[in-house]
Parts: sequence; structure tokens; C-alpha cells
Amino acid sequence: MQSRSTLATWLGGLDGCRLARVLEARRDAACPPEPRSVGELADRLQRPGSVALALPRLALPHLQVAEALAALRASASRDDLAELMGAADVEAARELDAVLEALADQALVWPDGAGKLRMAGPLRQAWDAPLGVDAPLEALLSGTTSDELRGMLAALGVKPPGSKAQRLAALVEHHSDPERILSMVAKAPAAARKLLEGRAGAGPARPARFVMSGSPGPDPEPGARWALERGVLVQDRHRYGPARMPAEVALALRGPGWHAPFQPVPPSVGLAPVTPTEVDHEASAAASAFAAGAASVLSACSATAPARLKSGGIGARELARIGKAAQADDAVVRLTLETAYAAGLLARDGDRVAPTGAFDTWAEREPPERFAVLLQAWWNLPLTPTQARDEDNKALPALVGAPPCSGCLQARHGLLDAAARLPAGQGVRVASDLGPLIAWYRPLADSSPDGPPFATVIREAELLGVLARGALSALGVHLRTGDAEGLGIECRRLLPSATATARIGADLTAVVTGTPSARLAALLDSVADRETSGTASVWRFSAGSIRRALDAGRTCEDITADLAAVAAGRVPQPLSYLIADTARGHGRVRIAPASCVLHGDEPALLAEIAAHRKLAKLGLRHLAPTVLISRSPLDMTLATLRAEGYAPVAETAEGTVRIEKSRPRRAAAAVPAPRSSGARSGGRIAAAGTTKPSAALDPSTLAIRLLAAPATTPEPAPLDGGAPFGTDTEEIVAGWAKRLPYSDVRQLAHAVDTGRAITVEYVAASGNRTVRTLSRLELDPPFLEAWCHLRDAERVFTLSRIHGVMSAALE
Repeated sequence: MQSRSTLATWLGGLDGCRLARVLEARRDAACPPEPRSVGELADRLQRPGSVALALPRLALPHLQVAEALAALRASASRDDLAELMGAADVEAARELDAVLEALADQALVWPDGAGKLRMAGPLRQAWDAPLGVDAPLEALLSGTTSDELRGMLAALGVKPPGSKAQRLAALVEHHSDPERILSMVAKAPAAARKLLEGRAGAGPARPARFVMSGSPGPDPEPGARWALERGVLVQDRHRYGPARMPAEVALALRGPGWHAPFQPVPPSVGLAPVTPTEVDHEASAAASAFAAGAASVLSACSATAPARLKSGGIGARELARIGKAAQADDAVVRLTLETAYAAGLLARDGDRVAPTGAFDTWAEREPPERFAVLLQAWWNLPLTPTQARDEDNKALPALVGAPPCSGCLQARHGLLDAAARLPAGQGVRVASDLGPLIAWYRPLADSSPDGPPFATVIREAELLGVLARGALSALGVHLRTGDAEGLGIECRRLLPSATATARIGADLTAVVTGTPSARLAALLDSVADRETSGTASVWRFSAGSIRRALDAGRTCEDITADLAAVAAGRVPQPLSYLIADTARGHGRVRIAPASCVLHGDEPALLAEIAAHRKLAKLGLRHLAPTVLISRSPLDMTLATLRAEGYAPVAETAEGTVRIEKSRPRRAAAAVPAPRSSGARSGGRIAAAGTTKPSAALDPSTLAIRLLAAPATTPEPAPLDGGAPFGTDTEEIVAGWAKRLPYSDVRQLAHAVDTGRAITVEYVAASGNRTVRTLSRLELDPPFLEAWCHLRDAERVFTLSRIHGVMSAALE
């Protein structure tokens, strides 16, 4: 309550401009209707969800200052914060004040008027161990027994007092002296000393990490026992995980000269001069190539809807087929499918993904308008569409329906922020150099799983023309600011209109520069085979492609006229000859469907049969004066003709007359009674081949016996209206993990509540099925965050992909 009141007081003392900046910075966190008072505004800004929206948009120095302030725990002054962060000189102090000013604009950190800095409660709780500093020793030893305290003091060479409280106080007093801790660790075994120094993060090479919950990983075994016996590490017996290092020990091992990391200046990158004209030319080429490639990819999907895998998504084989048909690489295919699906141009249709009605409207529009739709969809995608491999290097399907990834969205926004802040007229020499800048502007963004940091999202921006010559293009500027109207203007300026004509050469090729119109592309796809796509598309005519058009019902005259209408000049003579020659031989042999054939020596009789009204249902058709074909089976045709007074005979496959000789009907042989091996009854053996008839049971007697039977307790089925859930965790897990039976739901919920390890059967997004042992479970529906012992790292699991649960055998 004190934090809320100080925030309300601080907000009430701001002038109109400063308060407007706070509201603008936290617009996403505001809930309608607008707050009616400063107190109500303070309540909203203190909500956990409000802080969760602001955190991903903070730059690295803002998170570093917030973490350092959280590590101070009690209310601290600006001088305390500056001392911890080593901001002693004038320049560093000015940078620190600028960061505090930005955090105040977000209403995350503010002065209370008494010389102290206050922090929003949810922000302080974002770190379990800010700066790697855990709770004080006294808090960690709260559940330790008196005998265990006595053992620790004895190992330290301190005479144990009588009571538990005195022993705890003596241990705390011993560990409060940094010199004593350093002396003790210096005499420790090498393995223990290495372990403690690594856990404390001592030395200048400690990396800046943001572990927002949990801790980095399990302890290595060597040296742990020595540290546990002396209270330098404390094992938390209430949860599985590494032993915890008290704050006093960590700070002592880091030494008096240690300071919290503070990087107020973004990393330097190699720059090269670039003019706006050069950026426009490259952005125009990239955007035009992608627009043409996307149209080809979606046309291929329209011709043959891609099939979905049983596990969901479009697999590698279908992606390769689409890429071959559209002459596009895997990145363009994946990027097109994901953006088109997000824009509503594609949708799931049973076991396939098919274009929607909106696709037909989209295909008729000009290339700049088409491109703007896909570009806007990419900007808002909650995933990285061209990521082809998962963290385990398994192939990922496209359109798999993965859970939303906030870090992927932040990576995209961080890229544009980093590029927008480059000096005017400058671009990075190597595009991958933007990776460290993205990590500085968006520390919580998801990087590439392999290769240079953020290489995937940088490559996507280059494919779309958002990033050109290492600088932000005009497309990226309007995309970043959310100016849809300006984005449309830039798309029309940079992308040419659709091309309605083709240059048809004597080498039987048709070349279209730019993006072909929907009508031109459909015509050329119907009469030729596409060879290349991009800034210039090439189709090749052949006898097979012309035959394909003739098979679709086109005539030689239609094909020639349509090509003449779109040709930049006259239709070349070789192509005219090819069309005419192919049409001349087309249909010289015809294949008709038939179930049987009727033939005879009297044309008049066959003509009478073909004209008979009652025989029309047979589907008879004249092929020659003495030949009829029937669409009905032979036996049906034979019976129908005989019923109308004709006397046809049937032929065999060899052409001989089929002999129809009826055989006399005979009953099947009687089935002998089952032979019995003998049944005991009253001490006798029944004779073989006889059975004891079962006595008929009276229905009334059966009903009485059923009513008298003891009631059976059905298996609990909360989701079907049965017994209630045992805990709230069970209800949450059952709501998301719908593939689990209730027994597995209870076991998983129990592991979450008690902090125990568990083994699950998990189906990854790629469809691979694995068995993983998990510990340190954190439930965040629809996800489960845990330490994966298979990968030896923190992982996030989707509850709906957990197909089985069993107990874990961990030592």
C-alpha cells in the first residue's frame, strides 16, 4: 500500500506534459474507461499485467538498472544505486539519470520525495535472484534443524551455542564478515573453490543474464558437499534444484570492487555510407521479387492444395513440392504461407490447406497492394515464419499452429528499432552486425536457435525489402510507426504495377518483367511451364504444355488468339507451328468409358436396341453400325435385354460364347457339435460330444441379483460432471492437457504443487515423440516451464502436447 500511495503522490505532483508521457508510454497497459483519478491510475500501473506489457519493450540498460534496484531489496537512494552500478564519473551518472527518467516515464521506478527510489511491486518480483544474489543466509536456513546448524558450526571451527536461535545467529554472524568468507574459501579444496567462484559470478567475465524466474541450472557434484557442510551453500529441501548461495557469501566472493553490469551505450558496429536512392533501389528489387514469388507460391497452392501432416502443419515434402512448382526457395515459401494464413488468404480445409475466397480478391489486385497485405501480416506475426529447425535441430513444419511467441515479435520490433537509430546516411557493413544491437534494444527477444544472433529475422527483413543495404528502408520506417496509409504510398512508389504483356520469343519462351497480372499468369500457366520466378519470370512452351491446354477444352484458335492479345509483338512462327501441329494430332484416338460391349452382324437390330426406350437406363451408345457400348455391367445388360424379348449371349474375355450351365442346389454339410474334453459334475465325467444345457435365467431373478450387487465406484471424471477436482492446479492442467487421462492430470498437478520431478511423454511441434524428465515446474497456462534433464536447460512445454505422465527416478 505504501508503494501505491507514493506512486499516487508522485503522479499527482507531475505537470501535464510529464503525466501525458506516462500515459502515452503505458497506453497498452491502460484499461478502458479512462482513469478518473490519479489514485485509480496508480492502481492500474501497479497491476502485474501492466508491468508484463512494459518489460519486453525495455532496452538493456533499463533492465540492468531495474535488476540492480531489485537486488537492493529495501528502499534505496539514487546514490546507493549509483554505487552498486559503478556510476561514479559524470558521464556514467548522466546516463544513469537518463535511464531512471525513462523508467519513470513508464511508471516502473519513481522517486518518493524523501530521497528514495520506489519500484512497482510486480517488477521487483520479476527476478527470483536479481544480479544472481539469493536471499540472506538467515532466510535460507529457516527450515534447518538445530543439529544441522551444530554440524555447520563445528565444520567451521566455531563452538556451537546451546539453542537453535543462538546457533543460527552465530552462523549468520560468521558469514557476515567478507574477509572471513574469503579466507575460508581460499583454503577450500580446488573443486569446491571453483564451484563457489562460479556460482558467485566472481570476476570481470560474468555475463549479463536475465533469468526472470528460477535459477540457471543444477549444481555440479564436485565440491558441493564441502560447501553444504559449512553453510556456504544451502540445499532447499522443499523443491528440486541446485543448492542456493546466501547473499552474504555471493557478495563476499565478488569482492568490494564488483559492480552490477551497466551498458548505457549500444554496442558499436561497422558502418558504411549509403544514399536513400541506393536503399530505395535495393528495397524495390527485394520487395518486387518477393511479391512475384508469393504470387507464384499461392498460385501453386490454388492449383493443388497442400496436404497437412497428421501432427499438423505442412511438412518438408509438401514445402519442397510447392517450392519446385513456384520456383521459390524454402524461405520464400514459408514466409508466404505464414503471412497469407495470417492475412486470411489460406485456411485449413480438412486434411489440406486451401486458398479462401479472399485469395481471389487479393490475386486481382495490383502487386503493391498485394505486397502491403503480406508485409503488414509479417509485422504482426507472433512467430518467426522462416525458422526451419527447432532447438533440437529437427525439421519444423509450416503452419503448425505453434503457441504465440512474444519474444519473436520483440525480435522483429527490436530489429527495426536498431536500424532506425543508425546515423543518417549510414548502414551496417554486414547485416548480421545488427544482432548485438537487437539484443541491446530488446534483451528479452528470442534470438536464432542456431547461427549468428537474430540471423533469421534479419534475413526475413531483407527478403521483404524492409532492410536494404544495411539500413532501414522507407517501407520499414512506415511499418515501425504503424502508418498504414504511408506504407501503402511507399509500396506503390517502390513496386511497379502488374505487367499485362509478355515477350514471346522464337525459342518458345515467354518472358515477363516485374510481376505478371493475374490474367497473364493464369494464361501462361495454362499453356506453358514456368521455369523461373522473381523480378523476371520465364515460361517455356512445349508440346506437352499445349496438349494440357487442349485437354482443358481450349482450341487451337483460342490459344493463338489469347497469346496474340498478351504478346508484346507478333506470335513467333515456331510457336504457331507448335500449336497447330499439337492440335492436329490431338484427339485422333479417343477412349470411351464402357462396362461391356454389344456387337452383332445386323446393323438394323443394333440400331433398334439403341433406340429402345426401356433400354435407355443401360446407357447404350453407338460406336459403329455393328458395335454398341453399355455403361452398365454385363450381367445387368444381359438380363435387361432378355427381359425385353431379345436373345443375347454373353462372351468370355477370350471372345468365345460363355456357357451358362446351372448346377443343382445342394445343402451344406452339417457342422458337427463341438467336442468337449469332459466336464466334472457331481464327481462324474460327461461323455464326449455332449454339452450341459444352461438353465434359462428368469428376468425377475436377474433384476433382483443386479439390484443386490454392491455399487461400484466409477473412475473420477471431473470433465464429464463426476467427482470434483482435488486442487485448482488439477483443474487448470485438465483444461489445457486434454489428451491426458485424469490419473495423469493428478500426477502432473501434484508434481507442480510439490515441486517434484516428473517424466512426461512429449510430442514436439515437428511431430517427434520424446520422453523427458522435468523438474522445477512452473505452470503458466497454456505452457509449462521446467528444467529439461534431456537437454540440460530451461525449456517451455505446451500442455496440450503432453501425452503421458509417469514418476521420475532422480537420485
